[in-house]
Amino acid sequence: MASIFQFKEFAVDQSDCAMKINTDAVLLASLVHVESSERILDIGTGTGVIALMLAQRCADSEVIAVEIDPAAAKRAAINFRNSNFGDRMVLHACSFQDFTDTGSFDFIISNPPFYTDSLHNPDARKKLARHTDLQFFNELLTFAADKLQVDGQLALIVPKLLADELKDIAETLDLCLKEEIQIRSFEGDAIIRKIIVFQKAYRGVSTVSDFIIYEAKGVYSEMYKTALRPYFLAF
Repeated sequence: MASIFQFKEFAVDQSDCAMKINTDAVLLASLVHVESSERILDIGTGTGVIALMLAQRCADSEVIAVEIDPAAAKRAAINFRNSNFGDRMVLHACSFQDFTDTGSFDFIISNPPFYTDSLHNPDARKKLARHTDLQFFNELLTFAADKLQVDGQLALIVPKLLADELKDIAETLDLCLKEEIQIRSFEGDAIIRKIIVFQKAYRGVSTVSDFIIYEAKGVYSEMYKTALRPYFLAF
């Protein structure tokens, strides 16, 4: 039972998944503006938690997910089927590079591998899930530019320095920054993650906001509680 994370409207069994549910994933899924999307694609779904949270939020949306790790893909597919949203969810056990769906998407989302040029991870499956280089992101952004609807959006959560690099790459593909959420552990701390949202051919002004996780040690902030209240039993 310890491997099962119970949410208000679904449960996620994390057995056999190299990467477990984490703060990055739940913040990304709860903070992006995705409600008007008819077709959503979650790249690297892992346990399926992001896809499930978006399926809960978007009652009329089709949510499609891809996962390259066979064991995680199998578990995510089970989690989808066991949810109340299973009839609107599809799992493809492949990389996004091998994804063969010919349709386009209103929203593409990913909590991607981001330890670029970092130390090797001794766990082979965690290495697959978390180690990559900028070539991966070039391919991801190019894929998104091709698969998004005319006004479709791509949302990622990554470390600050990587976010700055990705903005430069995205600009060359006419994926323009629409929104940036700067995530900090405590008020006044350094930025630990950025949620960056690109929109195809967007010509408006991008917005920047701050998100604070804790108001004190061991005490979640009100903004964190508000963001996760629709999902977490604790709130």
